[in-house]
Amino acid sequence: MNLSGKVLVVDDEAHIRKFVTLMLRGLGEPVVLQAANGREALQVYEREKPDLVLLDVNMPRIDGLQTLRILKASDPKCTVVMLTSLVNRQTVEECLNLGAVGYLRKDNPPDAMTAQLKRILGQCLRPSVPPVA
Repeated sequence: MNLSGKVLVVDDEAHIRKFVTLMLRGLGEPVVLQAANGREALQVYEREKPDLVLLDVNMPRIDGLQTLRILKASDPKCTVVMLTSLVNRQTVEECLNLGAVGYLRKDNPPDAMTAQLKRILGQCLRPSVPPVA
């Protein structure tokens, strides 16, 4: 997989943002943007229009669920993958019902997270098709 484009990583824990950024850069050459909470994420999204958002569920100020609602209301085509260490099936289902394309478990080993992200991205991101001449 050769991931490119802009990716916004949203998590209130700096070490998680750093880890996810390293994981993404292992999949290609994306431009990685970061935000520490939902409010900041909404500002960065509006300004940068990233191709993909990796969004933590539990955050201060505006949590991931509310941030997801606002993102999808302003841009129904935005691609969002939730980040969570929760095992709460109801929360995961709610995220998917709100339009998230999948979720990554932050408490999985790094290789499992990478495999999970590749699977999700393979299902939701289409490769660019060159125009027919």
